[in-house]
Amino acid sequence: MAHSGDKHYATTITTEMEASAMARGTGIAKRSPDYIAKKMEEGKSVIAYTADGIWVGFCYIETWSHGSYVANSGLIVAPAFRKSGVAKNIKKRIFELSREKYPEAKIFGLTTGLAVMKINSELGYEPVTYSELTQDEAFWAGCKSCVNYDILMSKERKNCMCTAMLFDPADHYEPKETKEFFEQHSKVYERFMKIKQSRFIQAFLRKDKQKIEAKAERKKSFASFFSMFFT
Repeated sequence: MAHSGDKHYATTITTEMEASAMARGTGIAKRSPDYIAKKMEEGKSVIAYTADGIWVGFCYIETWSHGSYVANSGLIVAPAFRKSGVAKNIKKRIFELSREKYPEAKIFGLTTGLAVMKINSELGYEPVTYSELTQDEAFWAGCKSCVNYDILMSKERKNCMCTAMLFDPADHYEPKETKEFFEQHSKVYERFMKIKQSRFIQAFLRKDKQKIEAKAERKKSFASFFSMFFT
């Protein structure tokens, strides 16, 4: 668990979060170094670094709907340590910390990555619709800094590029069951995510094109109108 003595890593963490989102072409809600430092001070985050102080990875807890929902957010691993199992260990520890602090809360996450879906399934998360997530306006406001926010709003917050996953302590399958189900259907999930992202982007681009064409048509109409007075 991170603590106040780890605050000097905050800027490095937020910089890598933004760089990673840009590299993937997808978005995560931006967080400031001060916000990350506060999570460390509150004991609501997990950090990993080497014995000689090199930062390795990070994740933090957010609460919504008066503590009824918990999100394990901002999972990030330094490039040099990716594909080493660090992400899985951090996700497991932040999940355990969430259960310790908020034993009755529903734990959820949004992800565009199949690797994160796999890790979540091993912890007992299940894919769900957006309607099963918190409806707290503050949570959705955090998506405004995401590059896909316009797509989210065009879908009336019912769907987007991310896949929603949820762990409900009052009603859930065992991790072994959700893990096996994911392994059996991983190819289907991968194909579905690619199709969804492709269709969303195409639909959004078509809508954007229509707006541009309509704007050009209005300009043309205005030009014709004013030309009557100056010719």
